[in-house]
Amino acid sequence: YSEIYLQKVNATCRKIFQQNMEENKKTNKVILTGIQPTGKLHLGNFLGAVGNWNKLIDEYDCWFFLANQHSITVPQVPSNLRNNSLDCVAQYVACGLDPERCKIFLQSHVIGHTELMWVLACLIPVGQLERMTQFKDKSKKIGDSVSSGLLFYPALMAADILLYNADMVPTGEDQKQHLELTRDVAIKFNNTYSETFKVPDPYIGDAGARVMSLQNPTSKMSKSDSNMNATVFLTDSDDAINKKIMSAVTDSGSSITYDGKSKPGVSNLLSIYAATTGKNIQQAEHDFEGVTSYAPFKKAVADAVIEKLRPVRKKYEEVSTDKDYLMGILLNGAEAAQKQADKTISKVYRKVGFLDKKFI
Repeated sequence: YSEIYLQKVNATCRKIFQQNMEENKKTNKVILTGIQPTGKLHLGNFLGAVGNWNKLIDEYDCWFFLANQHSITVPQVPSNLRNNSLDCVAQYVACGLDPERCKIFLQSHVIGHTELMWVLACLIPVGQLERMTQFKDKSKKIGDSVSSGLLFYPALMAADILLYNADMVPTGEDQKQHLELTRDVAIKFNNTYSETFKVPDPYIGDAGARVMSLQNPTSKMSKSDSNMNATVFLTDSDDAINKKIMSAVTDSGSSITYDGKSKPGVSNLLSIYAATTGKNIQQAEHDFEGVTSYAPFKKAVADAVIEKLRPVRKKYEEVSTDKDYLMGILLNGAEAAQKQADKTISKVYRKVGFLDKKFI
């Protein structure tokens, strides 16, 4: 009995020692990023972002959140949003994010995001928000019924980032303008009230694959695409992945070469093949030299994607039904996030002149 007990103690000590060693390797820099929990993650999310986030954990203090408050800027089915929030945690874990080595939390579980958003919004001119490309584009589509929440979306995003004093934010093309606004309002607050916020930089890591729609390769792959054959989801079966890629749009001619302008369909499939096999584009092209039919090319791409996503789907199936485990991840993450949020809000409120409750 004593020997078994000592073995367990030694194993626990080794684990703690290893975790401390890993923590010592990290810088003190904070990276923060999030995704709206409005549907299943897809191949583009995985290859371009989430699948690479686990590499950041070794070096940075990482905060990954589910932006459910951003999600309601457009209509949502409440029950779907709740279910998708837990499901997104399962997909995060399946993609390799270890909740013991990073913080994973739900935006609405932390008091501070919307409170800081209001303070920052009072420093941002309406014209600057109205010039945001995303707001202008969506306003044209939605018309007069566009919500004020969509207008204030960038202010909330700024609060998300500044609440945790993030040094860097992994930023896609569609969010660069919003990060610039975050930098602007951080500088303006610092100049108005004294040095408070770090001015965050975009995180430029290894270039992730830019995955386009399988049915319209001039547009990004999207989880909201009405054509289900356009998007490969992380939870798709092997048969579904094979069917979608075999039906992918290609181009005239039969040469398998990368040319984003004249051969967007083939170029997209080559990018996917390269990213899922760990090869560069030149090596991918070389693999298909002499191939004069798109069918074997598509089959090779499908096989590579299936092989890449199989362990992700397996892990997802293991954890997705354990609601207590997933909720525990969110609550633990929210506890850590709340401590940081309280520090920031206390400092901000004092600087803008709000009376602290302890004086009442």
